[in-house]
Amino acid sequence: MTTRKAEMSLISFLPVPTQLSQDQLEAEEAAKAQRSQSTALVVMRREPPPYGSRKGWVPRTTEDFGDGGAFPEVHVAQYPLEMGRKKKTSNALALQVDAEGKVKYDAIARQGQGKDKVIFSKYTDLLPKEVLQDDAPELQRPDGEAVEELAEKTRAALEKQVSQKIAAAMPVRAADKQAPAQYIRYTPSQQGVAFNSGAKQRVIRMVEMQKDPMEPPRFKINKKIPRGPPSPPAPVMHSPSRKMTVKEQQEWKIPPCISNWKNAKGYTIPLDKRLAADGRGLQTVHINENFAKLAEALYIADRKVCCYTPFLLFSVRKENKPLILFKHSLSVTTFWIFLFLDRFFLYC
Repeated sequence: MTTRKAEMSLISFLPVPTQLSQDQLEAEEAAKAQRSQSTALVVMRREPPPYGSRKGWVPRTTEDFGDGGAFPEVHVAQYPLEMGRKKKTSNALALQVDAEGKVKYDAIARQGQGKDKVIFSKYTDLLPKEVLQDDAPELQRPDGEAVEELAEKTRAALEKQVSQKIAAAMPVRAADKQAPAQYIRYTPSQQGVAFNSGAKQRVIRMVEMQKDPMEPPRFKINKKIPRGPPSPPAPVMHSPSRKMTVKEQQEWKIPPCISNWKNAKGYTIPLDKRLAADGRGLQTVHINENFAKLAEALYIADRKVCCYTPFLLFSVRKENKPLILFKHSLSVTTFWIFLFLDRFFLYC
């Protein structure tokens, strides 16, 4: 007894252990499982607060309404059992993967298309298919019977479409031909003298009801039908991405536009400042030496014409008047050519 009291007094002075033993851990887990089983039904059931205690409470989930409807004292939009809530529709496609775990991006091209429509959207669709066997049944040409059967089906379908178009375009249509009568034999489930006049079997003759060609249409056919999906876009095959080098970056770099009329603040540059910045006044004028030769030749020609003009005028004044006018015009033309070249080279 004294030993137990000594142990109890010693334990009271020791700190609380931070790590539990295996037995203590198993006992704690068993107690926790028992508590969760005993309170499972109570925790899962959610009920709204009682009447008079709903100030500041807002129902947000379906469980908040319980088995009833909306709460009139709560002035917010309420949708018990999701009644009245607008359903959000989205045209986003669910993420799909193929057998290898890769994302199927061709689902975008197949959206709105038929399930049997062939759509090429992968790189492997552009590669030629390897022929393993030359005598494979899918590679053989169809025989004559298959060709004739397919041609007959095509001809019948085209004739049906053409006949419908012609019949719809005619103002007065003839009565459609009736299908042949069909005879159906059936055995009633209720047998006896009191049923079916005592007959064990009956034969029914089924014929198609005659249509009135002048009868107006029963249904409205002017309703606009939404247009079907367009053809899938052509696949765009991109080359693998490559890292851009420094040289390519410099080649693609576009220098900013520098205006010769406006400065960086948008003000117009004066004409004298623009000409000074252009450096046009610092350039030296170089005149070709052939200009001096041409000017000298023209000057000599003009002097000769001026010297010989009075003599010519005197000698042929009575003989040939058109020749006088021609010589005079030649001298005037030479003078104006020389003057023009002189002014042109002076300002160049």
